[in-house]
Amino acid sequence: MEGLSQLRAPLPAGASALALESARPANARDAAQQFEALLLGQIMRSERESGNGWLGSGGDATGESAIDFAEQQLALLLSRQGGLGLAGLISSGLETRR
Repeated sequence: MEGLSQLRAPLPAGASALALESARPANARDAAQQFEALLLGQIMRSERESGNGWLGSGGDATGESAIDFAEQQLALLLSRQGGLGLAGLISSGLETRR
């Protein structure tokens, strides 16, 4: 909900509507990449928790935390490199709606 309040907030001092308008495509791309990273992370987590763990069992709490972090980072890197292609589809869809 914090993001919605930022959309409704008045422009910061010294910011122009044109500058904010030009930042929107980059923001849409970034948001789409983050969404794709979350989706990829959930896919990896689901596979690991199904018992077919691809990064090992992570038998203790420390191991689980390390595997969770590794999956999050891998998902983020995959999404930034194209991933499943969802980020590109989402951001282009958002840009054409403007």
